[in-house]
Amino acid sequence: MPTYHSPGVYVEEVSSGSRPIEGVGSALCAFVGFTERGIPDQPTLVTNWTQYTKAFGGFVEGAHLPQSVYGYFLNGGGAAYVVRVGAPDAEDGERGSADGRDDGSPAAPGSAARGEVPADGDGGRPALQARALAPGEAGNELSVEIADASEPGEELFKLVVRQEGRETEVFDNLSLRRGPRNAATLVKASSRLIVLDEVKGASALVPAKGARVALSGGTSSAAAVVPTGPAPVRISPADYVGDTADRTGFAGLEAIEDVTMLCVPDLMAAYQHGSVDLEGVKAVQLAMIAHCELMADRVAILDPPPGLGAQQVRDWRMDVAGYDSKYAALYWPWIKVMDPVKGSPALIPPSGHIAGVWARSDETRGVHKAPANEVIRGVVDLETNITRGEHDQLNPVAVNCIRSFPGQGIRVWGARTLSSDPEWRYLNVRRLFNFVEKSILDGTNWVVFEPNDRFLWGSVRRTITMFLRRVWRSGALFGRTPDEAFFVKCDEENNPPENRDAGILTVDIGIAPVKPAEFIVFRVSQYSEGAALEE
Repeated sequence: MPTYHSPGVYVEEVSSGSRPIEGVGSALCAFVGFTERGIPDQPTLVTNWTQYTKAFGGFVEGAHLPQSVYGYFLNGGGAAYVVRVGAPDAEDGERGSADGRDDGSPAAPGSAARGEVPADGDGGRPALQARALAPGEAGNELSVEIADASEPGEELFKLVVRQEGRETEVFDNLSLRRGPRNAATLVKASSRLIVLDEVKGASALVPAKGARVALSGGTSSAAAVVPTGPAPVRISPADYVGDTADRTGFAGLEAIEDVTMLCVPDLMAAYQHGSVDLEGVKAVQLAMIAHCELMADRVAILDPPPGLGAQQVRDWRMDVAGYDSKYAALYWPWIKVMDPVKGSPALIPPSGHIAGVWARSDETRGVHKAPANEVIRGVVDLETNITRGEHDQLNPVAVNCIRSFPGQGIRVWGARTLSSDPEWRYLNVRRLFNFVEKSILDGTNWVVFEPNDRFLWGSVRRTITMFLRRVWRSGALFGRTPDEAFFVKCDEENNPPENRDAGILTVDIGIAPVKPAEFIVFRVSQYSEGAALEE
């Protein structure tokens, strides 16, 4: 209460006591896999395909992630985080992009201009190689120059790219060592003219300051050597899983709380290339499930290995993988989409397109609606067209099938988690609880350090009740009245003196989620006056 010292009119702003809870986003997917370019192991937010291509390039032969992200946006996805793995390693010149080319760009006739930058005080030994990004004679007009970095540090240097003598690009405070300042990584992510190839074993060297190297050898001849085909990236399961402390792989996504879906489509690309075996696939997918269970606010969308029939995928799910989690879902079969690189249809894992369907369903119907009986956009065919009998064997073991229906398109025809607990059988129940829990968590931060008394208990009850009433009105909760749909308890009974002395405030919340109508049964019987239908 303010103290007034002189006569006059005063205005006081008084809190109404109402602190409404806003619903959090329920459809933000994180993708981990191979890209054409980009900074490795750095989660990057993109909101459309154009932003993705600017940050990571286009479609890449041998990689499923670009197609999956494209399918995600095509099917209604609004935003996504992309984490690039499998980037070139500064200590291993044999590692490269998903299609086996050392710059990740599509093959083109001609050869690229090159030049070697000498090391400082090492008898002219090259510290790194500069190469024109595009093949052709235009690369012969480029040159690179090494200068002093703007920040102190013996290993740091500045790289200036010139075209026809004009300064075109500048990269400051670079280093040949691994880390966020690695020259090859930063130049590859940003330059439109050159790529740097580090020399094996040269990470301890420093390019000679003042060195200026003109690139040469670029040709446009159609007879020049062209890369012959894709080769696998040398990648291990640990590259996908990553490390929380180093913020690598999908473990680095622990720092991003907005993610609600996790897809690793290029795990199957590595399996197809032979870099990862089935044991490695299982290890990565178990780590995905563990990550989602740890965060408790996201669901892993898993892909089965390619080429499996109905009985094989059932055996793989039950006997080989054996996953049991309410934070994971499995979809089969693989889908066939048009591949712009090859100009023909190609089979890819369905997880990216499925994530887009989840996002579209959340936007149009709500997170409480099971993301099934929805058309998958951009799919021209399926790897396997299953029968009802095969589906009868797969649905009980929580393999969510994708089916083609005449005149109705290709649709998602399953909405189950991989949990053996009947309470968490359906995806919409798991995702609704994630939505409610995260919304309440974010919307009640104001309660911390407030006096733990009856006034606070009443405020918390009203705040949560108003939010759940909105959720009930949206059709997400089962019940004719709010009392049938949910309850909120916060009083002296669940906040006894010993809890208050320990600084604990307890709120008991119960909600009745709606369950999907998975089996529709029409009972038809003969009736003397005509046919009668009973539901």
